[in-house]
Amino acid sequence: MYLDHFGLSEPPFKITPNTEFFYTGGNRGAILDALLYAIIHGEGIVKVTGEIGSGKTMLCRMLESMLPDNVEAVYLANPSLNRDEVFHAIADELGLATEGKRGGEIMRLMQNCLIEKHAASKQVVLLVEEAQAMPLDTLEEIRLLSNLETAHHKLLQIVLFGQPELDDHLNLPQMRQLKERITHGFKVPPLDQKDIPEYLMFRLRAAGYHGPNIFNAAAIKLIATASQGIIRRINVLADKALLAAFSENTHSIQPKHVKAAIEDSEFAIPPRSPPLKQIGFAAALIGLGIALGVGWQHLASLPLKAGAATPTVQTAPAPAVQPPIQEASAPTPVPAAPAPTADAEQAPQQNRPAENLPTPASVPSPAHDPLQQRLAATQSWLADEDGAHFTVQLMLLTDTGTTSRWKSTLSKLDREFGLTQIYVFPTHITADHQFGITFGNFSSREQALAALARLPVGYRNNRPILRTVKGIRDEMAKQK
Repeated sequence: MYLDHFGLSEPPFKITPNTEFFYTGGNRGAILDALLYAIIHGEGIVKVTGEIGSGKTMLCRMLESMLPDNVEAVYLANPSLNRDEVFHAIADELGLATEGKRGGEIMRLMQNCLIEKHAASKQVVLLVEEAQAMPLDTLEEIRLLSNLETAHHKLLQIVLFGQPELDDHLNLPQMRQLKERITHGFKVPPLDQKDIPEYLMFRLRAAGYHGPNIFNAAAIKLIATASQGIIRRINVLADKALLAAFSENTHSIQPKHVKAAIEDSEFAIPPRSPPLKQIGFAAALIGLGIALGVGWQHLASLPLKAGAATPTVQTAPAPAVQPPIQEASAPTPVPAAPAPTADAEQAPQQNRPAENLPTPASVPSPAHDPLQQRLAATQSWLADEDGAHFTVQLMLLTDTGTTSRWKSTLSKLDREFGLTQIYVFPTHITADHQFGITFGNFSSREQALAALARLPVGYRNNRPILRTVKGIRDEMAKQK
């Protein structure tokens, strides 16, 4: 309708994936390159996750279109299949006759077919879309397919595309074997606000536009806020804003046009989790207070002898309750997240009855002791903060009773991060007398991942992981 008005040869913001409109910014080009590398070099199972509308399907189509001639793609678009159905679907894509055959027979047919292709110097990659909707039993069968291999090569590469719920499924105990087979995990992030002007102009140019920028800066800011950086939402809002401007016979997209587009759109933005009922929450805090009290009383009873060995730094293992979130980054720098601040977003006031928590009498005054200061601050933080907030666990320290070494460790952390951003809590994950040390308080996983990526090399080599406030609370509650 508005094509001639804006000098366009085709609609610039269609939500149907079109590889000619693939935008390489926002880390997407780097993720595509990394996926191609992983497939060509036979890296086994690869996982790609992202929110609804973030561009996973476009990335999948681009990957399929850029595969070398010796790589054959098997595309599985319907994930809601049972074990036998998924075998039939894959075999059909490979051109195998499966009528009247059972799962085991089909598996042997596929294995023979893949061996023949490998002998002919060909590779096969299975692309699974909407993998979060796949039944767990079927996901397990996908793992068995990854077992098809020669002495030196995988016969079938597998790429799972899915929403963040896929990670939740993979973190289930029964999915542990599949999770261990995943060699690379990529996350398709929302577009950063600074990328959105470039994205809008890129789409216009790809659709044949040759004029100046038609989106007003304030209009772009509105699009960025309303869309939350999700590409599908950006496309919907931009398309409707163009239509609104066309109806007014203007070539400049103003905030009023975007506001009209927003009013005409209904995005499924997940609401914040409702607060716990007052009684249930109070009971939970009482239990937490008891657990925290035990932990800090145990700490206060530890001997602190001068001259003992240096505290031992250990690689942070996966906690028993809150699994680590380890997303492999594409080979480009992660966008900088806002630096965590001491006044990070807090939970609603009614959800922070810190006065209900008992304070262990055995904890010494924190006024002159940095360790006790951080322990007390951490206790308050765990009691008050929104359980969905994230922090970066830098390490586990095994206490050897050396006050001077603790001061040295905390002094180093203070220089590099600022001590107000460091939290210390007792934990018994792998041994007694251990303490988790975390950095920062982030309201979103994206912010925490970006902060993790910007850690000094020495800390990144120690394999830091993401933790949630709730996960740490639950872990400590189990130690009471």
